[in-house]
Amino acid sequence: MSIDIDTARKVAKLARIRVEEADLPRLAGQLSGILGFMEQLNEVDVSGVDPMVSVTPMRLKRQKDVVTDGNIQSQILANAPDAREGFFAVPKVVE
Repeated sequence: MSIDIDTARKVAKLARIRVEEADLPRLAGQLSGILGFMEQLNEVDVSGVDPMVSVTPMRLKRQKDVVTDGNIQSQILANAPDAREGFFAVPKVVE
């Protein structure tokens, strides 16, 4: 798959990365290289390989599913840069 300059420009905008117009062809080439490598990885046969969490065999620590102290909303929101009506307020990132 090949990434064109317009797609590279859109990706940079979505990632909120300022890329000069002269650097867009190089970015498009790098993104195409990444997608090419991902296509190579998709060709690898992993049908007999079990999914793993770590390269060393180990069991994950489990916590009991119990109710803990709640009602600390004000303490949690005290460190939020912007909180409104009891919720975290975040900027809109979807176009």
